[in-house]
Amino acid sequence: MRIALVQMDLAWEDVDENHRRARRHLEEAQRRGARLALLPEMFCTGFSMKAKRIAQPPGGPSETFLREAARELSLWILASLPEAGEPRPRNMAMLAAPDGSITRYAKIHPFTFGGEDRVYAGGDRVVTVAVEGLRVTPFVCYDLRFPEPFRLAAVDTDLFAIVANWPDARRDAWRTLLRARAIENLCYVAGVNRAGEGGGLRYAGDSAVISPWGEPLVEGSDAQDVLFCDVDPGVVREARAKFPALDDRRPEAYRR
Repeated sequence: MRIALVQMDLAWEDVDENHRRARRHLEEAQRRGARLALLPEMFCTGFSMKAKRIAQPPGGPSETFLREAARELSLWILASLPEAGEPRPRNMAMLAAPDGSITRYAKIHPFTFGGEDRVYAGGDRVVTVAVEGLRVTPFVCYDLRFPEPFRLAAVDTDLFAIVANWPDARRDAWRTLLRARAIENLCYVAGVNRAGEGGGLRYAGDSAVISPWGEPLVEGSDAQDVLFCDVDPGVVREARAKFPALDDRRPEAYRR
């Protein structure tokens, strides 16, 4: 399967403009043969803490945009957006299918260092979706720092897909953790990050797809770009058969 990482600059809290930009990039992804496209975290607003102002209701304009783009382009699309809910809005990843259906994953780990936990509630479950024979498990940005949910989902996953707004100041951590999650779980990891500036922060891009052996298959610069990579679930099966480290886990001993 060919996947596309849409490393776009986001217009701060400008939903209509971000829809316009995303649509242009998604059309390029479709023209170049992608079946799954990843947009950055909070693709419609940027990583804003003005949750009450920017949160959209279920079925709101950005969910509708994703549904319609997926249907019209016959493309799977993964992105996150601020979705209204109780007790607080959630940073909600949505995987839109070509039939217009949506699968939701709420970011489990709000970024407390940046105050996200004060305005967005965390999710409580991991989600894996079969995308035309490729088992995809989405995560959002700060989730990348927590290996536990990745390991929980590993045996049922071919591709971990991370959508992010990861600042330039911590770019080395981003690049290192993408490789670590791939190596320890023997599967593909795709991470799409935004480019440009927003909310007083600079974002360096560095979107990438990592192989089950930890090798970068494609890497972005700090500029806007659409990156493409072919991934094969058979490669994951072969890697795990050749080096069956997951079979040696001893969860009963992993406690103090």
